[in-house]
Amino acid sequence: MRECGLREAVALAGQHSLIADPPPRDGFLFLDRDRFAASFAADTAADQAAFMADSQVPWGVDALNGAAPQPAWRTEPTWHLVVTDDRMIPPPAQRAMAERAGARTVRSPAATRSTSPGPARRGRRSGQAGAHG
Repeated sequence: MRECGLREAVALAGQHSLIADPPPRDGFLFLDRDRFAASFAADTAADQAAFMADSQVPWGVDALNGAAPQPAWRTEPTWHLVVTDDRMIPPPAQRAMAERAGARTVRSPAATRSTSPGPARRGRRSGQAGAHG
């Protein structure tokens, strides 16, 4: 599988019409409400996915060019959850970002929203990360 970065992942998302009303408005993007659940919350209940689509916060295109002056991952232990069914950031891009950060990775056959799971799943994952720190 070919590796790709965040910019390429965003470009791929745009090719699949996940971005609402292209081009960006005033430098900000929204995900298309009608495609939100399938793209970002595929393993979420329909009513919760609809709420998420309605309450999304636009993200700035300039964020793609940003740089952190001292990223914590350079000096602190880092973990990354690679969600293999992600439809927003392809798993090869996730792996590339985790590798760049020197992160220990955990794989999960889940969708994008799984990076903010319910209390039981979150507790297991944070407990695993906390055991290493």
